[in-house]
Amino acid sequence: MFSPYGKIMAEDFLWHTRGPKRGEPRGYAFVQFTTKEEAQLAKEKMNGKLVCGRPVVVHLASEKCFLDSGNSHRVLKDKKLAGGSGSKTAQTDRAAKIAAIKNKLKSLEDEGCSTKRPRLKPDNLIGTGDQSDKKL
Repeated sequence: MFSPYGKIMAEDFLWHTRGPKRGEPRGYAFVQFTTKEEAQLAKEKMNGKLVCGRPVVVHLASEKCFLDSGNSHRVLKDKKLAGGSGSKTAQTDRAAKIAAIKNKLKSLEDEGCSTKRPRLKPDNLIGTGDQSDKKL
């Protein structure tokens, strides 16, 4: 279906793996072309075309990022430049969150708000053998 518009490097069809629709197509797929120009041509020609009575919706992968997040092209470029699997960024984010939580706890302690529950003394507990606990 998409091969007339360029050389396809990879395609991934998604199928239902569980439930009553197991083995049936999920209704979407991913196609990877060798160049961005080929992908753009496929989008222009195939987007909105009827296949089996249903319109085909085609997005470039980079467009999908823009549609979902609403971020500018510059933000996406910065994310790409970060490189790797994002593990350094994730570790940095995690460390920042931990530091923020520690700072919040410290500020609460400084204000006099205790983050720990007060311990109950045995004489304040119910059922310690007082006369008030015995049935008449």
